[in-house]
Amino acid sequence: MDYAIIVAGGKGLRMGGELPKQFLPVGGKPILMHTLEVFSRFGESMNSEGLQIILVLPEEQQDYWLDLCGQHNFNVTHTIVNGGQTRFHSVQNGLKAIPDDAEGVVGIHDGVRPFVSLDVIKRCYETAREKKAVIPVMPVTDTLRNTVEGKNVYRENYRIVQTPQTFDIQLLKEANRQPYTEEFTDDASVVEAIGQEVTMVEGNRENIKITTPFDLKIADVINS
Repeated sequence: MDYAIIVAGGKGLRMGGELPKQFLPVGGKPILMHTLEVFSRFGESMNSEGLQIILVLPEEQQDYWLDLCGQHNFNVTHTIVNGGQTRFHSVQNGLKAIPDDAEGVVGIHDGVRPFVSLDVIKRCYETAREKKAVIPVMPVTDTLRNTVEGKNVYRENYRIVQTPQTFDIQLLKEANRQPYTEEFTDDASVVEAIGQEVTMVEGNRENIKITTPFDLKIADVINS
C-alpha cells in the first residue's frame, strides 16, 4: 500500500484575509479539493492496492472542511489527522496514521499545490521505489544574486524544489524520529540528516504553491 500525506496547515496571512488559503476557491471549489482529486486519480491509475490519502489539517479547521465537503458533494476518500506546531510535526502526525510495519512509498505534498501533474506524481513514486528519497524540481530561469557577497550566482547550480517529496515509508518514519531542528526546511532535509541521498526528478511548471493573491490569479488561469 502506498500513501499520500497532504499537508494543509496554512493560515492564509499572505492572502490578506481570514480564510485559510487551502479553502479559497479556484474554479468554483476549494484549492484543497483540487489537490486531493489529483492524488485520487493517481491512486485509481495504480495497478496495485491503490493509494491511501491522509489529510493533515489544524483541528480548529476540520469542522469547516467537513462542511465544505458536504456543500460540494466531495467524495474523495481520505483520513484526517491533526496538524502540528511545524510542518515537521504535521508530517509526524501524518506518519502516525500509517502502520509501523507498512511497506511502500509515501509522498508528502503541499495542500496548496493543486496543479501537480499525474506524470510528476508517477515519476516521484516510481523513482522512490528504487532510490528511497525523491524530490521534483524545476530549473531556475531568473538571475539570482547573493546579497551577502554582492554578486550574481550561476543559476545552473540551483533548482526550484516542489512536492510531492516522496520516500520509502520506513526511511521517512526513521528520519522523523529525530528531534526537531530549524534546519528541517522540508522533508528532504529531514532524511538527508540521517545520511540519505535525495534524488531529483523533473517537476512541472504549473505545480505552483498558492500563497499570495497573485498566485490565486495565476491559478484561475491555469484552471481555465
